[in-house]
Amino acid sequence: MSRPKLLLIAGLVALVAAFFVLDLGRFFSLDYIKGAQADFAALYAQRPVQVIAVFFAAYVAVTALSLPGAAVMTLLAGAIFGLLAGTVIVSFASSLGATLAMLVARYVLRDGVKARFGARLADIDKGIEREGAFYLFTLRLVPVFPFFVINLLMGLTAMRAATFYWVSQLGMLAGTVAYVNAGTQIARIDSLKSILSPGLIGSFVLLGLLPLLVNKVLDFFKRRKVYAPWRAQRPASFERNLVVIGAGAGGLVSAYIAAAVKAKVTLIEAHKMGGDCLNYGCVPSKALIRSARLAHQMKHGANYGLTDTTASFSLRAVMLRIQEIIRTIAPHDSVERYASLGVEVLQGHARIVNPWTVEIALNDGSTQTLTTRSIVIAAGARPFVPPLPGLEEVGYVTSDTLWDAFAQLDAVPRRLLVLGGGPIGCELAQAFARLGAQVTQLEMAPRLLLREDEEVATLASAALQADGVRVLTGHKALRCEKTGEVKALVAEHQGSEKRIEFDQLICAVGRVARLEGYGLETLGIATQRTVPTDEYLQTIYPNILAAGDVAGPYQFTHFAAYQAWYAAVNALFGTFRKFRADYSIIPWVTYTDPEVAHVGLSEATAQEQGRAYEVVRYDLSHLDRAITEGANRGFVKLLVAPGKDRVIGVTIVAHNAGEMLPEFVLAMKHGIGLNKLLGTIHAYPTMAEANKYAAGAWKRAHQPERVLRLAKRYHDWRRG
Repeated sequence: MSRPKLLLIAGLVALVAAFFVLDLGRFFSLDYIKGAQADFAALYAQRPVQVIAVFFAAYVAVTALSLPGAAVMTLLAGAIFGLLAGTVIVSFASSLGATLAMLVARYVLRDGVKARFGARLADIDKGIEREGAFYLFTLRLVPVFPFFVINLLMGLTAMRAATFYWVSQLGMLAGTVAYVNAGTQIARIDSLKSILSPGLIGSFVLLGLLPLLVNKVLDFFKRRKVYAPWRAQRPASFERNLVVIGAGAGGLVSAYIAAAVKAKVTLIEAHKMGGDCLNYGCVPSKALIRSARLAHQMKHGANYGLTDTTASFSLRAVMLRIQEIIRTIAPHDSVERYASLGVEVLQGHARIVNPWTVEIALNDGSTQTLTTRSIVIAAGARPFVPPLPGLEEVGYVTSDTLWDAFAQLDAVPRRLLVLGGGPIGCELAQAFARLGAQVTQLEMAPRLLLREDEEVATLASAALQADGVRVLTGHKALRCEKTGEVKALVAEHQGSEKRIEFDQLICAVGRVARLEGYGLETLGIATQRTVPTDEYLQTIYPNILAAGDVAGPYQFTHFAAYQAWYAAVNALFGTFRKFRADYSIIPWVTYTDPEVAHVGLSEATAQEQGRAYEVVRYDLSHLDRAITEGANRGFVKLLVAPGKDRVIGVTIVAHNAGEMLPEFVLAMKHGIGLNKLLGTIHAYPTMAEANKYAAGAWKRAHQPERVLRLAKRYHDWRRG
């Protein structure tokens, strides 16, 4: 803690202590004020300016230090200065003192609170930014809430001091008038409680509800304004409760939930049921990775007491296996299954005509129009193809198109260039290198896997290079060239150009939301990187919601399914109650070998947010199961709240790290600390034991040394 802050705290403590030690509170009692009223009035008649100045300063000091006595001083203001002057003086003095108290709390306490509860405080700050003035106004109007508590709590938020001041002055005005007016009749007052009758408290409560009612009214007119151009097209009745656009994870879950609660729902998909994950992403890539891992294990058979051998295979056969896996899983997401659940499934392209009407260009050439109360947009994403000169001439595949393209090949391309160092690029680069391709991976950033900590990226890069991948980071792709049958990419690195020849190029530089062609532009819904939504997944039209890749901020199948619950429930029941989506605990996995699994804060993110944390680390080189598997590269790294056993972030680098992560996701979601995790029995030998050992590492670092010293003395004594 800085020296100025310590001095300020010491000064404040001294002032408050002096107030109580010197019994200054006796001067702020009702009896004292009533007894000295005549003397105060006489002094005011002789020296009005000086009395007002001293009274004003004293009131500011009492309020700023959160001392008892403000209520009595307000009565005194009415008794001495009268209703009008007393109200003006108290109004400005109380608002200024409250603002000083808020600023002191912010300066002294906010950094410490932010270090421990940064994520929660960030969420509160977002709410304060949107509607903080309304909430503060409400609290100020209701005298049930102690004003000094409000001052201190608001100091922990990011509310601007100017906003706090004017809202406080306006919000406290009604209570100030009531107390000052009572002070004009101070002789009749027996206690402070007699000032606030049940009727007056009820009036204040109604005033407190006023800003909330105003907020609702403003929302009503905001909605009315956004719907105004379409009002004439609003149908009198609706054919559907919900129309869902897109049958990927987000759309499937939205439709499933709607059908489960007996809503009439239509699901529209232009291409394949199951979306990108089933057909082009998660499922085929993991099947490819499994084949590549087996080939790698055969090549390194000696590591398992066997003979090294090179796998003999046809890439066409590998791709046929992948398609068979897709066909096996496809019935889970099929038209037939969802129809059996009560979902109407239409195959075609949807376009939103107005906020309640969807036009479907069916795949059979016909057109159908549906009216609906609500719409969920879950159209997914597509691979981003950079505008690289010469790219079309040399040809390329993406994570979507490579499955069909490579299904025509008997062997993997000899020289394979992977453009992109994110999770998709890393997974594909390692898999094809293990299948025998000469893989070069190009990344413009200084390292791979930018969302992960640097040590994780370093380990992943080393693993890829050990499998034969040529990793080129800090290389910016400039153009592609084709000379005869020779294809090459020219990249810039440290000011010079480098030419990289290849036979096939995989473009894996990210994915962009599918936003074009759905009528969003006509409705005035922004279509930049994602569809802007609020915390309820609503767009500017409350009955049009979005989930999954089109909504962001993450592009994970499980995240899309998570959002879909909120989108569907808010779409169907938002009139009565809406649910806010919480993105604070979102897990993800990169399926390289070893895998990289993550949830919560990384060290880099914690440092960016100014969060305090402790690092707990357990190295897998000591884990029995990892040793038996020949997979003892990696670690479990925990970020823990200082002085507590609460986990705020986890990164696991390990074989099957994704299977080890859910225990920590559960712990973080439901507030299960490391002490309880340590006390949970884990089967031996398993990879999940690493989680328990990481908790044990935390426990050892927080041993009660004093208790252990006493225990040692006790045992020494017992031995005689």
